[in-house]
Amino acid sequence: MAETVAFLGAGGTMGHGMAARIALAGLPVRAWDRSREKAEPLAGPGVEVLDTAAEALSGATVLVTMLPDADAVLAVAGGALEQAGEDLVWAQMSTIGPDGIERCAQLAAERGVTLVDAPVQGTKQPAEEGKLVVMASGPEAVRERLAPIFGALATKTVWAGEVGAGTRLKMATNTWLAASVEGVAEALALTEGAGLDPRLFLEVLSGGPLDMPYMEMKADAMIERSFAPSFQLSLATKDVRLASELAEREGLDLPLLRAVHERFEQAAREHGHEDVAAAFLASAPKAAS
Repeated sequence: MAETVAFLGAGGTMGHGMAARIALAGLPVRAWDRSREKAEPLAGPGVEVLDTAAEALSGATVLVTMLPDADAVLAVAGGALEQAGEDLVWAQMSTIGPDGIERCAQLAAERGVTLVDAPVQGTKQPAEEGKLVVMASGPEAVRERLAPIFGALATKTVWAGEVGAGTRLKMATNTWLAASVEGVAEALALTEGAGLDPRLFLEVLSGGPLDMPYMEMKADAMIERSFAPSFQLSLATKDVRLASELAEREGLDLPLLRAVHERFEQAAREHGHEDVAAAFLASAPKAAS
């Protein structure tokens, strides 16, 4: 029997595309967002847009949360889970950090639902195309039930172990993402600051062992000063903060992560609503920025 999916956060940058992909795979979706007008375009065959999170969860067998932070997830899910039916599986797919997923685990235990910790790697376009990577962790008994949902969303699902492992893995991958963005930002700033055409930097790397598609995409945005949000800098900064907190919690000395966190915080104060590539503006030659 096909699962019925309650999707909370269906109007967000990531959630909209994810909810649409689940429906496209033939699974009924009950969609909710704090701003109903953002979720309304999903309404149609296979998708019902509801006024409240509790209404969305009524009759659902799987709950997916895709919200900005742990406080939002807990505030929304806390009330909605009072409507949870027997055998409900909660796939928590937001990036909320170790403390956040531990709070979710406590809530799930109190409500008697099965929690799967399943943050994703990817941004707006991969979400719309079903090309995310899911970093899942949770009971083996429910993995088969979630396979059609994760399969609709992602090209790959990596199961990392017990609840919490997926979130810790996401912290590691976000550390690499943030370091990559800051690395190309500073390389381009140095290229421009030294009086060179920044596209020469890309020409040297293109097709070689140092090339990577994500770097090229963000470098183009930086060179063009075009920062339409695919992954908002404010959210990237939140994710780097969560990674920094995990490093501190584990007693790790990660100076690069600390430096990137500081620079992202600086850039986000003015450009948080723009794409993560706008972190470049904190390093760009002032005459050119």
